[in-house]
Amino acid sequence: MSQPFSIESLTTDPVEPCPLCTGTEMFTDFDNGEEVCTGCGCVLNDSVLSRRAVGFNSFGDNFSSVDTRRHGSGSRPSVYDRGLNTVVGGNRDAYGVPLRQETVNDMRRLQRQDNRSKVNESTMRNLSVAMAELDRLISALHLPNSVKEDSAVLYRRALSRDLVRGRSIDSFVAASIYAICRLMDIPRPLKTVCELSKRSHKEVSMTYRLLLRELDLKPPLDNPFKYVSKLAHILEIPRQTERRAIGILEEATAKRALVGKDPRGVAAAALYLASELNGERVVQRRVARAAETTEVTLRNRYRGLKKALSIV
Repeated sequence: MSQPFSIESLTTDPVEPCPLCTGTEMFTDFDNGEEVCTGCGCVLNDSVLSRRAVGFNSFGDNFSSVDTRRHGSGSRPSVYDRGLNTVVGGNRDAYGVPLRQETVNDMRRLQRQDNRSKVNESTMRNLSVAMAELDRLISALHLPNSVKEDSAVLYRRALSRDLVRGRSIDSFVAASIYAICRLMDIPRPLKTVCELSKRSHKEVSMTYRLLLRELDLKPPLDNPFKYVSKLAHILEIPRQTERRAIGILEEATAKRALVGKDPRGVAAAALYLASELNGERVVQRRVARAAETTEVTLRNRYRGLKKALSIV
């Protein structure tokens, strides 16, 4: 049985045992770029990248010399080549002397071959298209950079499992973003993600269920509390009423009156009930439209809350 997928597992790969002694304790030597087994000394990886920042003026132990090495932005999953690209170009050598025309022509040919080799593999071409769509959706949904990086890691895992073959790249990108929003408890409905995606709601929802099944994702159950602040902001409801709506939801949750109910409809009904108790006038149609539900659902959840809390 595989372990359930979680946010913590996005940034850490599973530890594979040593092929010689089957040990699982590893030591990473960033100075030599090696990952070594502490049991038998077998070198498991000789291309480890150091993520430690090297400043412009980093002094040694004896403070006698200045290390002027530079460092880049590090590896990023949201870039198709993880940001570890190479650049071939320039018309001067290391001393600033202009290159001869023959050498410049050779450099141009090397640059052309380097650019072709970056997207020569099907995986790199897939990631190039997927990461561009990921940037567009993250910007349109106004999501933080952490969601972008975690969504890129989730998409790469789906690609490594060969789940994207024969399916739409755009639907997998949208489903990955929605899955990370669910795992991080960020209120972004699937309907909103699908409206901004290039694929239909049916296709994205099918892809999302595929990710849940194949990658063993365990998103937490949706709750109405995370929708209260957003709905209160859209409806311009005072903070006092918003706090009272949260109190209504807490009391209804303790009495198990919210089991199996749509969280957005329940949050809208709690805000509508709190506004009514505070003597504020709010139109049902406007509340239902903000919560992306129907007026019938709003009234049903409203009556259910009043019955559960014994409000006449």
